[in-house]
Amino acid sequence: MNPRKTLYLANPYGFSEGQRAGPLQELVRALEALGAEVWEPFARNNQVDRAAPGWAYRIGQADLSDVRNADGFFGVVNGCPPDEGVMVELGMAIAWRKPVFLFRDDFRRSTDSEKYPLNLMLFTGLPEIGWEANWYSSVDEIADPDKALARWLREEPA
Repeated sequence: MNPRKTLYLANPYGFSEGQRAGPLQELVRALEALGAEVWEPFARNNQVDRAAPGWAYRIGQADLSDVRNADGFFGVVNGCPPDEGVMVELGMAIAWRKPVFLFRDDFRRSTDSEKYPLNLMLFTGLPEIGWEANWYSSVDEIADPDKALARWLREEPA
């Protein structure tokens, strides 16, 4: 049996107690139900003493290491613009050629293109044709066996 693939879950939800308990846990459960081993940075890397010098650097380095070492990347790109930390992590995932999956249940548009709902650079890690299969607009959509994440986790060709 193959070990579960690891999926880095880039998100801004960990900054809010309500979002940690609600939307973040809902996403983690949906991704785990699909078969991913979810690496959620607030749960993995944020247990530091913020009074100790260098705490922010240590968190940043731990998150960078997790993006590098994860098999794939799932990013929450809500907001206009989306969270800066998520965007940096997405850039790293694209540069390291990780499989990228994006989630946005925010109906606002923040775009410079008629084709994409966000800045076109966010889509450089997705396929040119059929990028929509890597795009998720609801938690329920994550379970769709025909979407790219489910196919990737099953090791099917894109």
